[in-house]
Amino acid sequence: MTTTTNPPLFWAAQAWVEGRWQQDVCLEADASGHWSRITAGMATAPQTATRLNGPVLPGLVNAHSHAFQRAFAGLSERRATDADDFWSWRERMYGVALRITPQQMRAVAAQLYVEMLQGGYTQVCEFHYLHHSESGAHYADPATMAWAVADGAEAAGLGLTLLPVLYERAGFAQATLREDQRRFAGTPDFIAGLQRTLSSSGRALLNAGVAIHSLRAASPASIAQLLQQVGDADLPIHLHIAEQMQEVRDCLAHTGMRPIAWLTDALPIDARWQLVHATHAQLSEIEAVAHCGAGIVICPSTEGNLGDGLADLSAWLQPGVPLAIGSDSQVCRQWNEELRWLEYGQRLQLQKRNVAANPLGGQPATAARLFEAALSAGGSAAGQRAWGLRVGARADLLVLDTQAPGLLGLPLSHALDATVFACDKAPVRNVYVAGRCVIAEGRHVQQQAIAAQFVEAMDALCTA
Repeated sequence: MTTTTNPPLFWAAQAWVEGRWQQDVCLEADASGHWSRITAGMATAPQTATRLNGPVLPGLVNAHSHAFQRAFAGLSERRATDADDFWSWRERMYGVALRITPQQMRAVAAQLYVEMLQGGYTQVCEFHYLHHSESGAHYADPATMAWAVADGAEAAGLGLTLLPVLYERAGFAQATLREDQRRFAGTPDFIAGLQRTLSSSGRALLNAGVAIHSLRAASPASIAQLLQQVGDADLPIHLHIAEQMQEVRDCLAHTGMRPIAWLTDALPIDARWQLVHATHAQLSEIEAVAHCGAGIVICPSTEGNLGDGLADLSAWLQPGVPLAIGSDSQVCRQWNEELRWLEYGQRLQLQKRNVAANPLGGQPATAARLFEAALSAGGSAAGQRAWGLRVGARADLLVLDTQAPGLLGLPLSHALDATVFACDKAPVRNVYVAGRCVIAEGRHVQQQAIAAQFVEAMDALCTA
């Protein structure tokens, strides 16, 4: 005897569809877990529909993540010397990178990805450069560490875009990696091979692109070789760029150009490209990125934590450059705080309010403009052809908790504003990925077991 499961069918009194709150929304998915029909104004819920108990938002993409760094969050907030910056933080972070095993990687990733789901993300782009064993030797299966990350995502139920990273040298003037970067080594052939392996896995919530760590970490010849292997394939290509002024100075010294200027001048950049951080960009560079159609990924909590600096948000938004957000070093795992600090950084710098709002362009609400930007650009960064509450997109959604502090008593018209600017944590009650509930009443069904494995991994990493 066989049983059949009806495709997911939901009904919400309010849902964020086409950039605004709409009433009495019926959301129907197909058997593959993608939206097949979305209808507003359906006053009576279908008898077989799951009635969602709060306003509904689409899930966002976390467009930049280093999962292993969740094991380092909170462990670098002291200094014993006269100065501390990104580069000294990096030295300490390498200690975790050199010790973590595949089993520990899976445990850390699973915990992190549960936290991301609770923070309102339903997909993550994993910028993955931990390729080899602790000694630097290749695993028998080159994808061992990548599978550990994928297994963590599968345990959590989070969508995953894996981006194996080309990382071959320690700096512009160095031909090889340092000894403490031995686990990161990769050639264009190795990275392209990993991408093909991951893409053909058959895992429903897994897709793959490629990444280049940075211009300082990969030679122009190797970048060209990787791009030749990628060809015209419709997959995301990510790159750290212009995060630190030291990187800008080094690039100027060795190429005669600033990083973004060199990139857009020397390479065939297109809409597949995602420039991560892009903190220190001049207007001419922003115009060049806009012209080629690439997107950027800003990671406000990490950029603040590491003292990177502030991107010129208005300059990026004005020409319509796609702008996604990421959690990067995992000091924050919820999108409402990333959007809040994306705006607050500008307010502090400019001594103005509602910097991102665009009333003349029909976008007077700061939170809505930033949310819509992150929603659209995040889908592209993850290689998703459609994203959000729209036909063809994966059937992901968030149900807000209207009893949460920050939302209690507020009218629906201000629910998104308050989610970003008045809530200490993401007011997420339930989360669905591909039509399946993965967070119910704020908790993951495997939360206790996943947390126990994470604690075991942390105990080993902190005492090693």
